[in-house]
Amino acid sequence: MDGNKRWVSGDLEHPDRDPDRREFVAQEQVPFGSVLSCIDSRVPPELLFDTGLGDLYVMRTGGEAIGPVVTGSVEYGPMTSGTPLIVVLGHQRCGAVAAAYKSIRDSKPLPGNLQAIVEALRPAYEPAAREGGSDPVETMARAQVKLTAEDLRSNKDLAPLVKKGALAVVGAYYSLDTGKVEILTGAPS
Repeated sequence: MDGNKRWVSGDLEHPDRDPDRREFVAQEQVPFGSVLSCIDSRVPPELLFDTGLGDLYVMRTGGEAIGPVVTGSVEYGPMTSGTPLIVVLGHQRCGAVAAAYKSIRDSKPLPGNLQAIVEALRPAYEPAAREGGSDPVETMARAQVKLTAEDLRSNKDLAPLVKKGALAVVGAYYSLDTGKVEILTGAPS
């Protein structure tokens, strides 16, 4: 979060982004966090948290959709090297969520494998449809973050790590307008 404060203020440190760091992590990596974020080109976790080479495991899918391969990728850090943090990072004006929302609302499937994203995001549609509000797509995007974080937090392999305090699974939301990351759920105490 300190890195995000630097991103918002423009007082960037750009840590660990030089040939010395490349050489240091060439043989081994020990990232301090894993981030599952959207594929959106405006939401690069390494930049908006002002981190460097070897600091984060980063997985990106449309609308933070998960399935077995993505879940396995998220599990990798905590289960193999003790990475203590997973951040599920949604964002403002998510195109994947907007497309899924419209597809479900209008009962019009998307072409090709895009429909798999729609189906993965379907559980987040229900709170958005129920709550409505001025921007149901934003409601759905936030619901998707919370549902995905809860799914990972209660995952049979990650839950024991969460229970003993070795892992935090945090749901967060990125504002495209301000650059600020807001914690939605799972913040460690």
